[in-house]
Amino acid sequence: MSRWKALPGELDPRVRQLVVRLRRLKDHSGLSLRQLAAKTGYSTSSWERYLGGRSLPPREAVEAMARIGGDDPTRLLALHEVAAEAWGEGRAGTSAPDGPNAPEVPEASEAIGTADVAGAAGTAGTAHTVAVAGALQAAGADDTGPYNLSAPNEETRHGRSLHVALVAGSVALVLAVSSAVLLAVRLSDGDSRASATPLGSATSSVSPSPSPSGPRTYACEVERIDGRWYAGNSRTRDAVLAEGLAGPEVAEAQCLLRRAGFAPGVVDGIFGPHTKSAVEQLQKRAGLVVDGIIGRHTWGALRR
Repeated sequence: MSRWKALPGELDPRVRQLVVRLRRLKDHSGLSLRQLAAKTGYSTSSWERYLGGRSLPPREAVEAMARIGGDDPTRLLALHEVAAEAWGEGRAGTSAPDGPNAPEVPEASEAIGTADVAGAAGTAGTAHTVAVAGALQAAGADDTGPYNLSAPNEETRHGRSLHVALVAGSVALVLAVSSAVLLAVRLSDGDSRASATPLGSATSSVSPSPSPSGPRTYACEVERIDGRWYAGNSRTRDAVLAEGLAGPEVAEAQCLLRRAGFAPGVVDGIFGPHTKSAVEQLQKRAGLVVDGIIGRHTWGALRR
């Protein structure tokens, strides 16, 4: 059995109860502080402060001690939660002293863990305090005396209100940033799909707007370049076109269908029933699958 030093007299009874339980688990495990540090990932000096009541251990350290000592983590974490609330109240009501007698500052990782636990416990309120009283009794509430269930004072309530306001502001900021990122992703997806849009779409780059005098028409300036036919509207050789689409690619196909001896109707850049019928006739003559859809193979037949 280890000979422990007396805990500080000003230590809150709720924190004292957690420290006493941790000391018992450490003694039960039979581990030295160095061995305990190796198993939990927290340094030897950290455990000296935790078990000496000079620093509140983080939640992960308490859970690791429960597993090593064979105790129920749920019961031990209930003690830790109440101790964290008491630790936060003590820190809020006492300013840090200056000079050589100032308490030792915990390591960065421990200070962050302690502040997080104390802040979360500060917002719990009186109802949460009463809810964990049963867990304290099951965990051995007679270690350090009765537990104080008195209502928080005015200063404590003010601190909790401030915590709630800060958390709400942080959540609102995260939601705003997430919405902006989602909007940017949707806009970029819309730009990538602008190459082929069904008839009636508002995308001006695909479906030309009709002029006041009527639907737009395209010129067919057919010429042969490097062994392939081009009509001057598009140089694509793999764009997928089907009934309902519109744009210069459709006009290019209409011009080449007309050159091949098939009637697609008016060269207006609109893939309608006449254009589909002409495509099917071309596919049939070229020995392709007759589906009325212009793909890579149908473009090859049009360009040859």
